[in-house]
Amino acid sequence: MAEVYHALGLHMHQPPNNLRLLIETNEWEARQIILCYERPLRYAHQYKEVARLNVGFSGILLEQFTDPYIVDQYRHIIDLPQMLAAYREVENIEWIGMGYFHPIFPLIPMEDWELQLRRGREKIKEVFGKEPRGFWPSEMAFCMEMIPSLKRCGYDYVVVDSVHVKTQEGKSRENITYQPHLAHYEDYEITIIPRDRDISNAQESGMDEGWFKNELEYKTRLASSPCLATTWSDGENGGWFRQMAEEAGFWGHYFSPYMEKIKSQKVEVTPVMISDYLKSNKPTNSVEVQTGAWNVGSSSGYDFSQWEGSESQKKAMKEVWEISRRYHQLIEKNIQVKKEYSTKTEPLLKQAEDWLLRAETSCYFFWGEAWLPKVYKNITQARRLLMEAEHFLH
Repeated sequence: MAEVYHALGLHMHQPPNNLRLLIETNEWEARQIILCYERPLRYAHQYKEVARLNVGFSGILLEQFTDPYIVDQYRHIIDLPQMLAAYREVENIEWIGMGYFHPIFPLIPMEDWELQLRRGREKIKEVFGKEPRGFWPSEMAFCMEMIPSLKRCGYDYVVVDSVHVKTQEGKSRENITYQPHLAHYEDYEITIIPRDRDISNAQESGMDEGWFKNELEYKTRLASSPCLATTWSDGENGGWFRQMAEEAGFWGHYFSPYMEKIKSQKVEVTPVMISDYLKSNKPTNSVEVQTGAWNVGSSSGYDFSQWEGSESQKKAMKEVWEISRRYHQLIEKNIQVKKEYSTKTEPLLKQAEDWLLRAETSCYFFWGEAWLPKVYKNITQARRLLMEAEHFLH
């Protein structure tokens, strides 16, 4: 039987101002959610001999963690500065990058991709002191055209949903799912890490270590080379992760027994951080990845209907594209004008950029009619600033 390695991934995100909204309107839910962000740290430390985790925090979530108002309002529940300081010291968690405002990259303008990527990467380095090597696309929404931008921003690998990795002739679905691969676009190459959709669904909603062990053994039983089983889910959504009685939730019911079995060598699986695995298991097989996302909400992930299925969602995204076009036009114009104007225009353009990127937050589109007004609120702010900047550029 081939060696089996397990990359357990957790995705953490809250849209702009959501931690403020929660603590001001629903303290019980705020308490449930904020404690989810401390548990990976605590359990990674408790099982530091064997536990290996791969964790991503969106830039906008980290921004909220360092907001003095949020720090003060949550102080009676958790010491956020202390939590972040402890995360900086942990050695068995690999930090995974994301777009700063958690956008659906294939749906937003390509010109904005590297703005989201660089800001997200810089925030992780600022907060945790480390640059991420791997990338988690928001909602696992990926397309091959992203590869050049990811590479230019310093990423070595990207996690994608395995159902979108095209099976080559003679390759079983298991061989595709449990191996890293290479993908090429133009002159750029990146490593593809497929996520097991089935086991990840169980990780999201509830499982025990016995089921996990049996499922993984069955799925990798025919493999002749080392297998990398990658499971990934949100780390704070659903009662399974928010369970206040930890023995009944993810960490107590599944993770702790799983780690205990590994310590006693009763499970022949090696938890791993992805970058460490890739050091000695370099991919050689090339694949194509179909454009798609993960299965979330009512979506299969084979299209983006969850985020652009309605006419109102499409209209809002069209507005994002229009304000992005104006922003980039003014950026180009600003480069060409006399230097004397730059002190007035550059701060305006920088603020407009922030509002534009905020408008691209995936949650605003995911929740449809109820949250689409947030898109327009951000666009209105961006438009106002661009009009001010344009006044100086005429």
